[in-house]
Amino acid sequence: MASCGMTATLSLVLYLRHSNGIFSYSLGNDLDEPITNIPGTELIIRRRDLASFCRFNDLSHNTFQLVLKEAETVPRAHGLILNTFEELDSHILAHMRKLCPNIYPIGPLHSLHKTRLLVDTTPISPETTFSNNVWKENRTCLSWLDKHKPKTVIFISIGSLATMTMDQLLEIWHGVVNSGKPFLLVRRPGSITGGYNESQVPSELLDHTREIGCIVDWAPQEDVLAHQAIGAFLTHSGWNSTIESIVEGVPMICWPYFAEQQVNSQFVGEVWKVGVDMKDTCDRLIVEKAVRDVMDTKDNTFTQYTNTWANLAKESITETGSSSASLGRLIDDILAMSLTLK
Repeated sequence: MASCGMTATLSLVLYLRHSNGIFSYSLGNDLDEPITNIPGTELIIRRRDLASFCRFNDLSHNTFQLVLKEAETVPRAHGLILNTFEELDSHILAHMRKLCPNIYPIGPLHSLHKTRLLVDTTPISPETTFSNNVWKENRTCLSWLDKHKPKTVIFISIGSLATMTMDQLLEIWHGVVNSGKPFLLVRRPGSITGGYNESQVPSELLDHTREIGCIVDWAPQEDVLAHQAIGAFLTHSGWNSTIESIVEGVPMICWPYFAEQQVNSQFVGEVWKVGVDMKDTCDRLIVEKAVRDVMDTKDNTFTQYTNTWANLAKESITETGSSSASLGRLIDDILAMSLTLK
């Protein structure tokens, strides 16, 4: 299972392998220089938008070689199962099908799963409800959100793997507080490099947080994003978070960390136009401006795009939608393959 941010990156890796293309990510290079080697993204991807495993001067680096090995299996695969939907990534999927013709876009997977559960009339007890959360969700934040007007709260979370320094936390924290917007901040255990140290937090920041903020160890993200109070999502641009936000029509402020998140954040800002990309920087003034740009926009540009993609996402998992059709084709193909193996 992969995201299309990842598949765009795999296209570049395949280019490097099969055409002997050379890519150097030395610090002296212009990070805004376009990367023209990825079909379908020639006017979209810059050096700074490349995935973290492409940010090596030495192509013999172990991580790059691992990704390269995985990419080389793509043309030999029977098919690729992608957690996206046809309408969202049509321009990338068209080029990916030249590498692997049989592609199954069955996303948004979490929405498709919920739809199938609703069809199943078998009662589900709380004991058998599936959850992939490592940490216990603090659902009291939903009651806190209930006290706020629609689209007034910014949700901040860097997912289950990304980390930040204490200085970076303080810059984001200051920026959000200075925007004056109520905020729900997830401060995951282990997410602060070296540990969280409240003695480094200015007293006025803590005072403002008690007035307009809510901080939890972990939150029920899908429920939070679906809450009417949420007006923006400051995210690390992991694919699950990205597509969950798209489904709920919530604009994003992207601060990518690693893997394909740099690619995802560029697509959010420049292709789907459902947010702003804040990569390679962590400054309170930039954070404050990003929050205001997304939540105070008067021309409803973000609203128009987020609503459009949210509607297309929901349509894709209907009975006649593109993802439902891909899932049906996947099931049929698996059954056909099983018969040939008997």
